[in-house]
Amino acid sequence: MADARKLFIKTYGCQMNVYDSERMAEALGASGYTLTDQAEDADMILLNTCHIREKAAEKVYSELGRFKPLKAANPDLKIGVAGCVAQAEGAEIMRRQPLVDLVVGPQTYHRLPAMEKAMRDGARPVDTDFPEEDKFAHLPKPPRTGRGPTAFLTVQEGCDKFCAFCVVPYTRGAEVSRPVERILTEARDLVERGVREITLLGQNVNAYHGAGDGGTWSLARLIRALARVDGLERIRFTTSHPNDMDDDLIAAHGDEPKLMPYLHLPVQSGSDRILKAMNRKHTAQSYLRVIERLRDARPDLLLSGDFIVGFPGETDQDFEDTMALVRQVGYGQAYSFKYSARPGTPAAERAGVPDDVATDRLHRLQTLLTEQQRAAQNSMVGRDVHVLFEKPGRAAGQMTGKSEYLHAVHVADPRVEKGQIARVRIVESNTNSLAGILA
Repeated sequence: MADARKLFIKTYGCQMNVYDSERMAEALGASGYTLTDQAEDADMILLNTCHIREKAAEKVYSELGRFKPLKAANPDLKIGVAGCVAQAEGAEIMRRQPLVDLVVGPQTYHRLPAMEKAMRDGARPVDTDFPEEDKFAHLPKPPRTGRGPTAFLTVQEGCDKFCAFCVVPYTRGAEVSRPVERILTEARDLVERGVREITLLGQNVNAYHGAGDGGTWSLARLIRALARVDGLERIRFTTSHPNDMDDDLIAAHGDEPKLMPYLHLPVQSGSDRILKAMNRKHTAQSYLRVIERLRDARPDLLLSGDFIVGFPGETDQDFEDTMALVRQVGYGQAYSFKYSARPGTPAAERAGVPDDVATDRLHRLQTLLTEQQRAAQNSMVGRDVHVLFEKPGRAAGQMTGKSEYLHAVHVADPRVEKGQIARVRIVESNTNSLAGILA
């Protein structure tokens, strides 16, 4: 379409935001927009924001400020803010940054076409509702274009856990699970478009309880149904809560070959006192028992986790308890952060740990986690893994992809093609990737 308007989307944060950005692009595609990767070429700019990181809102305002010259050069340029910062800030975004034309929360982006029309008619729409309707049911069907070999698929949104440090229940709302048949239909469509691996997404994905066959399905039952989709070779899911890792889901890691042996299962702290203060509703020992049962079901399972250091009230002993848990589990990958207050959360009112103490603890924890990550990667040398190749590598003739364990692997071999799953022998462990040859 020669006169199609151009849409530029910048995505922050989690995989769910990546998925949401794709669906927003599809929704606006029905209004005549095509994607561009250059903000300078755009008729509309959308920032799909995340509220998890420190000073998230201020970073969004800073980013908006950088678009002022574009708006000055093109008064018809429309700028929108979407996602969790939009949900949290609402109309305040427009008050603080008058160049913004549209604000839409993560539960209402299916209304974007109508909001875009109102915006073109001179309105400055704001929609941060938590609507009754299923937004996914109101989104247009994606175009029948090809896809890469991997894709995200949101199956659950929101969270009812109310961890003391977390804004998700306030920005994404209560837990809602999509109906089984809609997920299966979307999965089949993705496979028909070339996808071979799907990662199921949810803020608390293993709390999935979608409607299907007149009853309620668990995540394990959904995974088993997806495994029967012809052409879908790999299934992953993220992010999970330890309290929702039920018997059937643990068993699925051992008896469902298409479920990959990689699991992200955040614990946040190894101290029961801090876990209670965080309102996590599990203990270090209950978490370790879940890990033990998972490894009984799938001995080669690679584990990933999240950690917060410097949470209000954390003592030296609390931190040492975290270090002890990390040593006991042995993580192949992990994410760790200094605590930073999120306005509106219960922990935001509590006195924090001195920054220099938190910084020192974070450095010590990350050193240990890096050692474990390197050990996990090094242990792959000499082993055969199965790699789903996704794209060309940095060097000429290279293709890169992911192993079952989510390690990045690159191979230089002219026989390797995008979308192929091949057995690869690992010959070298680099800083953040593995090198291999076809086995």
